[in-house]
Amino acid sequence: MRKLLLVWLSCLLMLAGCAGLGGRDPLHVALAGVDSLPGEGLEMRMAVKLRVQNPNDEPVDYNGVALTLELRGLDFASGVSDVQGMVPRFGETVLVVPVTVSAYAMARQVYSFATGDRSKVNFVARGKLSGSGFGGMRFESKGEFDLPAALAGSAAPK
Repeated sequence: MRKLLLVWLSCLLMLAGCAGLGGRDPLHVALAGVDSLPGEGLEMRMAVKLRVQNPNDEPVDYNGVALTLELRGLDFASGVSDVQGMVPRFGETVLVVPVTVSAYAMARQVYSFATGDRSKVNFVARGKLSGSGFGGMRFESKGEFDLPAALAGSAAPK
């Protein structure tokens, strides 16, 4: 009987502990900039700057970041960094993640641009800040930007 009571109490304590972990709001992540890096062969390399905002009352420690980028619904670039740091409570920081774009991904984007709508480009940035929590904190940022009229108009379909 004691063992059964001990098992039930252990289960209740674990459930209460897990319930306390879910109270965090998601991080807000936005693309803050892109700089070029030297590439090798047919690949292109870029340093993607991410502005990470923490709307929580506790700081978020991280010890690595992974990032994937989609343009126009197609996989475009990916990268990882072993950067370490902390996003302060109700604060923000800028992370730099080097990403690689393959020649194949560039060719797909050129084809998509030539055969699709040229006025707007939508993007999705997905990633994970690794930390001491259960698998880290995942994030997603979506957006869209208009291309300059001269660029969009010069390649308009006929």
